[in-house]
Parts: sequence; C-alpha cells; structure tokens
Amino acid sequence: MSLPRNLKISMINLRGLRLRVGIKQGVGMPLLMFNGIGGSIELLEPFIGELDRYIIVFDAPGAGESQVTRLPFRPRHLARLTARLLDQLAVTRVDVLGISWGGIVAQQFCRQYSLRTRRMVLCATSMGHTMIPGRPSVLMHMAHPRRYFDRDYFQRTAGKIYGGSLRTNKIAAADHARKMKPPSITGYYYQILAVAGWTSLHWLHRIKQPTLILAGKDDPIVPAINAHIMTALIPDATLIMVDCGHLFLLTRTKQLVPHIDRFLQDD
Repeated sequence: MSLPRNLKISMINLRGLRLRVGIKQGVGMPLLMFNGIGGSIELLEPFIGELDRYIIVFDAPGAGESQVTRLPFRPRHLARLTARLLDQLAVTRVDVLGISWGGIVAQQFCRQYSLRTRRMVLCATSMGHTMIPGRPSVLMHMAHPRRYFDRDYFQRTAGKIYGGSLRTNKIAAADHARKMKPPSITGYYYQILAVAGWTSLHWLHRIKQPTLILAGKDDPIVPAINAHIMTALIPDATLIMVDCGHLFLLTRTKQLVPHIDRFLQDD
C-alpha cells in the first residue's frame, strides 16, 4: 500500500479519540474528503495523487488506523467530529467530497455546517434509507467486511459488487485489493448502524451550495436513478454520468479530475 509522497499522515487526538489524518498541501480552498464504508486513506491514493488541491482526508472511526468509538456515531456526530478536526487544523471553510457512505456524511456536514461549506461533490452516493436500493445479492456482500480481509474473495466478487470495469479488469481489481487496509470489524458494523434510518430526502431542497453529483451508469450498489433524484432536489446541482461502476472515481480518475477541478475553481 502506498500514498502520495506529499500527503503527510499523522495521528490527531480529538477529545480522547485518535484519528489518522492525511494533509496534502496545494492550491485553492481545502478539499475535505469522506471515504466509503470501511475505507482507509490508501484507497483514495489514485485520486489524491492527481489533484493539486489542498486536501484533508481521514480514516473514519474504526476504519484504517483510526480508533473505534465506544458506541456508533450517527452522521450528525461524525459531522461534529469533523468540525472539531477542522478547528484543530485551523481551517475555517472547506469544499467537501463524499464517496458512497462518505457521501452521506458529506451531505450531513454541508447541512449542519453550511457556513463552513463552500461547494459539495457527491460520488456514487444517495439520500440514505429512502434511496432506490441496489440489488439484494450485492447488498448482502456489503453487509459484511469479508472483502477487506480476503483478497481472493474480493477479486472473485469485485465485478458483481462494484460493476463497471471491475467486471472484466482483473488487474484493476487486484490493484484495488492490494490497497485495502482491513477495518475494525466493530467499526465496520458501527458505520452500517450510523446511517440506519438516516435520510436527506426531506431537506436536500435546502442545500444552497453548488453541488456536483457524479454517478456510475453500471453501479450495482447505488443505482443511477438516485443521482437523478438528488440532482432534481438540490437547487444548484450538476450531474455527470460516468460510464463505469461504483468505484468510478478510482477507475476513471484521469477522466474525472478535470471536471472536479473546474467545479472547485475559486469564485
């Protein structure tokens, strides 16, 4: 597992909770990134390496090398924890980017700390439990973290779970598997519990920030219809459909970075 050389990793203590945080110095408004369920900073390496922006990213509690919490954190608690992290880093305002599960936390942060959020990018995510669900067989695979611990299992099931190029590109699947840092099993299930019953459907129309929504055309986890619904509800939203699956941000990085970079250009 490798990380960009200019991404500085440190452990930060927030009121007794240790978080593994990555900071990459760069241009523009800081970009705060929320990863997918169980994901560590390593999984974002292709995307982080292509961006010249100032980036803040961290392992969620119980993922990567961050400490697991005593009880599950709800999205509002994760948003508050993130705000405390920004305070400790002396960062006042950010752009936010959330991937899949992290997209839920990104939406919550944007709502809860609207004055600290300039723009939002949502990738392969939904409005929570009111989403149009993915295939039941795929969601069963997502219900446990086996793919993080068993590389052979991941490579056998990657196409079915994530769709897109991972259906046929065994090299990409193997590369992704090598970057996977197993989460705490307790932390993984806490992340599932965190978003149980959560939805943004009833308040997305109040989001004032310009929002870029990216969705995979072949996403078995979050069907593309969810992106269309979110785009219709958020007043200032732009939708980009990507000809790939759930992990398009990592498999189509070079194609998507210019779009995201233009969207995040300073006002």
